[in-house]
Amino acid sequence: MMPVRAAVLFDVDGVLVDSYPAYRRIWSRWATLRHLDPDLVWSHTHGRRPVDTIRVVAPHLDAAGEYRLVREIMAAEGDAFPVYPYVPAVLSLLDGHRWGVVTSGRTPTVMQRLRAGGLPDPPVLVDSGQVRRGKPDPEGYLRAAHLLDTPAANCLVIEDAPAGIEAGRAAGMTVIAVRTTHPAEELTGAHHRVDTLSDTVPFLTDWLNRTRPGAR
Repeated sequence: MMPVRAAVLFDVDGVLVDSYPAYRRIWSRWATLRHLDPDLVWSHTHGRRPVDTIRVVAPHLDAAGEYRLVREIMAAEGDAFPVYPYVPAVLSLLDGHRWGVVTSGRTPTVMQRLRAGGLPDPPVLVDSGQVRRGKPDPEGYLRAAHLLDTPAANCLVIEDAPAGIEAGRAAGMTVIAVRTTHPAEELTGAHHRVDTLSDTVPFLTDWLNRTRPGAR
């Protein structure tokens, strides 16, 4: 019996970073500027790349130009993106193990927020610019598995949004949903549902310590 090559993949917003309040303000402001329904716009943001959200809710607008506006609004939020207080302890359990993040954000922004929260740099980070199709497409999670040299079936995904759950499931991975941004009834696609990232510790420990005959 040899240890299986296992990995853990995290979404960022709503899992590692408490960005919900700030992003709600950002998207509401953008929607108001463009005379769109803020609630409708917000419903299309979760787990998706901003440019994909814009294409869905405002197909008549130039998505690239509008994304620049969204980023300007985001910059005005400053340091309103703290990491959840229990994240450092959870990530410390992964020392020496394969792990990474798959995000709909951009690497510079994500790294700035993770480092500001005192978190280690992810060994692998797949952002919106590294994929042709964002979540719910599985491309990002499959790319992360490839970079970590780990079979998709041996990857555990931690997500908070239906689009991310769908992406993880489509990649053939096991998915745990944290109820930080969505009610439980919207997360039924996950294999397991917990309240916060700290509640995933038993799953993470079991996942990383699994053994399988003939695994290598």
